[in-house]
Amino acid sequence: MAADLPSARTFAAASALSFGGIFTLFVFAERPGLGIGHLYYVAIALAALAGGLRAGTGAGLLAAGLFAAGVIINPHVPATTVLTEGTLLRAATYVAIGALVGWFASGHRLLVGELRLLADRDALTGLPNTRAFELAISRRLELGHPFLLVLAHLDIEPGAGVGVGDELREAADKLLITTRPSDEVSRIAANEFALLTDQGARAAAELTSLLERALSGTTPRASTGWSAYPRDGENALALYRAANERLYARRVFRGYQRPDAQTATPVAPNERLTLDIRN
Repeated sequence: MAADLPSARTFAAASALSFGGIFTLFVFAERPGLGIGHLYYVAIALAALAGGLRAGTGAGLLAAGLFAAGVIINPHVPATTVLTEGTLLRAATYVAIGALVGWFASGHRLLVGELRLLADRDALTGLPNTRAFELAISRRLELGHPFLLVLAHLDIEPGAGVGVGDELREAADKLLITTRPSDEVSRIAANEFALLTDQGARAAAELTSLLERALSGTTPRASTGWSAYPRDGENALALYRAANERLYARRVFRGYQRPDAQTATPVAPNERLTLDIRN
């Protein structure tokens, strides 16, 4: 997400380098009235962005200590200026700036995390949505380990709006209960769910039967299809097509008919998911 901040490790490294460079510059180049000590604000802000409120406060105290040490070491700056009210005021300012930036950074990261969670979740069922599914299958493809993609389709009549939301939520709950903790269940279309599991192709028939039995209590009839990586494809589109073909064959076998036809016909193209292929 573009609004997110760079990694905390990057900010921490930049802050450490800044503290070291500013202290060295202060010791060798500071002169009365030059104001190199103001550069510590940059190092404090970087530390606060890296670690939040506590890190920012600690960085403010560290900057105050380094400033005092630099005054003592630098022969061009009177050491008598260390123990003064100005030093205490400077330390308080350092700490306040660090705390303020740290508080903002912590709130920003929390907000971005909540927005990312909402962006990856289906509002109706609470399951990961199509975007999250694409990321999940891409991760599995990058790892290269065998896995199964299982599609579960609910035959909901067009225009059936009353109670459909409850049926979809019920189906989502049953899928979560039936699958293993390591499996990934997503809602990828209006009435279609996808399951990613580490089980091999030999377990496909048993798994799909288990899912259909689990979903048998829902009002819409459920049909499933599956594909195995790498046997049925080496990218997301190939795997989805293979699973979709088995899903359609299963629906035809079970006597699926469109409301306006007497014979089984293919699922309308607009019912299928368009994947963002990254492999």
